[in-house]
Amino acid sequence: MQMSGLSGGSFPWIRTNPKCPRAVHVPVKFLKSPNTFLDPLCMLEKVCHWLREKSFSAKNILKSRIDMSEIVPPEVRPKPVVPAKPPHVTQPPTSTHSSQGSGVGGQGSGGGSTLLGYIGIDTIIEQMRKKTMKTGFDFNIMIVGHSGLGKSTLVNTLFKSQVSRRSTGWSRDEKIPKTVEIKSVSHVIEEGGVKMKLTVIDTPGFGDQINNENCWEPISKYINEQYEKFLKEEVNIARKKRIPDTRVHCCLYFISPTGHSLRQLDIEFMRHLSRVVNIIPVIAKSDTLTPEEKNEFKQRVRKELEMCGIEFYPQKEFDEDMEDKSDNDKIREAMPFAVVGSDKEHQVNGKRVLGRKTAWGVVEVENPNHCEFAQLRDFLIRSHLQDLKEVTHNIHYETYRAKRLNDNGGLHPISSSAPNDTQESNL
Repeated sequence: MQMSGLSGGSFPWIRTNPKCPRAVHVPVKFLKSPNTFLDPLCMLEKVCHWLREKSFSAKNILKSRIDMSEIVPPEVRPKPVVPAKPPHVTQPPTSTHSSQGSGVGGQGSGGGSTLLGYIGIDTIIEQMRKKTMKTGFDFNIMIVGHSGLGKSTLVNTLFKSQVSRRSTGWSRDEKIPKTVEIKSVSHVIEEGGVKMKLTVIDTPGFGDQINNENCWEPISKYINEQYEKFLKEEVNIARKKRIPDTRVHCCLYFISPTGHSLRQLDIEFMRHLSRVVNIIPVIAKSDTLTPEEKNEFKQRVRKELEMCGIEFYPQKEFDEDMEDKSDNDKIREAMPFAVVGSDKEHQVNGKRVLGRKTAWGVVEVENPNHCEFAQLRDFLIRSHLQDLKEVTHNIHYETYRAKRLNDNGGLHPISSSAPNDTQESNL
């Protein structure tokens, strides 16, 4: 026996003969009271009463099938209207949602389930892209190392334009500064509709003196002053909609290609500055080393840094998940990058390439068999540029901010006597 409009699984007390292929359809129009569905005995009594009125016998019930035209179908609630996907949006992957809730004395969570239709959550990426393209973003890179290591040339090669303050060595008429100076130059560069304000901070005079004791202090002071400027803007009651970001996001430290070991100045600088900025060590002018000398020197540098407890970017403690750890482990094993910089083009096999021409051939800058410039560029610009900015803000700046507010209990004006000469240009 089946109840029209009712699920047989919901009323286990109604049974039919399993050998009989037929069934009796019982109308449910008289079962309109909600109490009927809650009381099995009441419903069974109504069914029996209906059978008696129709003069059905058990034999007729087992052998016949009666169609009742007066059966009232169950009320069907209309499904909510699902908006159609906009035509300009590509087909998204299967959408799921999960729900979490708490019950009495505990917590519960629901698993993911497929959504009924397109919502548009995936368009947030496109919204962020459009907004970033309108406003642009800042990236500030500092280059440190003694004169003659090709710092400016390498930066110009990285960004394929004259972005550095200078690209040649000291002239005969120009005096070497007695102390470390801080010189910065800013450019607005654009590629594919994306604008980036690039600031290159140079440190002429570093490591060029006979006595280089504490020559890293002006650099450390400059970095902290940029944190202070950002902090003062951040705590203002009426602060700017977009705070200018002059904080140093990355520091490229150039190691001389001696092939022996790090100088004491190299160790002291990275020990003091690795706490306040993202340091990326590179071996400059690596074409002066043979492949065997280069590999041995890189291993020696990594071992010395590890023995001195110096962590360079990317730090192991900042790996967010196993995927990040796997990618960053490969980068850490390849560092310090042995690089060659050149902003001059040469003809090689019918192609124009950036490189340095020697008596035995051309050292191609972007050839991975010649140097590791391409790895440095991909790491610095194409894969970790945003992470460098985030680590600067979330780790180094937050550390300075917490210490500054805890120690001093307030904010004081910063000194304006810092040797900071800034130029701006558009490319």
